[in-house]
Amino acid sequence: MRVGSFVLAARFPGQGEGEALHRAVRSAEVAEESGLDTVWLAEHHFVPYGTCPSAVTLAAMLLGRTRRLRVGTAVSVLPTAHPVALGEQAALLHVASGGRFSLGLGRGGPWVDLEVFGAGLEAYEKGFPEALDLLLRWLREPSVGADGERYRFREVPVVPRPSEALTEAAGPEVVVACTSPASVRLAAERGLPMLLGMHVGDEEKAEMVALWRRHARASGRTSAEVEGAAHVSAGVCQIADRRPDAAETLLKAMPGWLKQGLDAHVTVDGRERGMRDPLAYTELLCGLHPVGTPRLCADRLAATSERTGISRFALLVEGSGDLAATEENVRRLGAEVLPQLA
Repeated sequence: MRVGSFVLAARFPGQGEGEALHRAVRSAEVAEESGLDTVWLAEHHFVPYGTCPSAVTLAAMLLGRTRRLRVGTAVSVLPTAHPVALGEQAALLHVASGGRFSLGLGRGGPWVDLEVFGAGLEAYEKGFPEALDLLLRWLREPSVGADGERYRFREVPVVPRPSEALTEAAGPEVVVACTSPASVRLAAERGLPMLLGMHVGDEEKAEMVALWRRHARASGRTSAEVEGAAHVSAGVCQIADRRPDAAETLLKAMPGWLKQGLDAHVTVDGRERGMRDPLAYTELLCGLHPVGTPRLCADRLAATSERTGISRFALLVEGSGDLAATEENVRRLGAEVLPQLA
């Protein structure tokens, strides 16, 4: 089992962006010290829900500050980036870090980001498969040209070429955030592992893994590819000597962050969107994920792995909103939970 942290650089009420980003960086440094496997970095624009606007930029910084830790994006929003530009950045980080970078990709949402970056709503609604395939070609072929609906350009050489520098022939790992049957099928047909969100429980994640396997087999993926797919389960982790204390920490801090963060999202076309109740959502997360004593946290991770077949975890550890508490949470995860999963 491979356990990592999920870092949003969340700005809690009363905090500034610098405080949120400092906590994000420190939590990653402590993650390496504590023996965690990976740090997964979120990306958001124009909202306090997450103050990191470029996951690949923060990943570059953290790869330079660490020596063992794998660093991944969760996710880089593909509709607001040119796939070749993102592919070049991913290749650079892959080569320069000795293969410690993972590129998580997602479709994002129908937010005003699409207007600001000039991508348009169509890039979100229809353009993700074309952009994904172009990016994958960039990471796997010596030269690439395009003649699609959105991207058209003459063939150019791939520099740096990630597959030449290391033994990993396919270049950096690519993971796709999946929230619907369509995205599950898209990832499966390309043999890409999924990142499954923290808002869904074990039963739904198990169903999505089973659907992925069916689509992967139907598209000709080998048994080794299907069985070896390293999907990632996102969740929340808060450790305390008593479960009520761990839950209370999150129930005090997370609803305020969720309300101001989710309220700040603006749709590009004025469509109405449903809003989760922040307190109810926090209670849901406490019930689904490792929130409690070290023994409870280890048991819950083991149970999720057994029920879903997923062996990698990206756990939100900054739910207290406090730097010292976040560092302690990460250290306890490494010292008191991981040994029980060995």
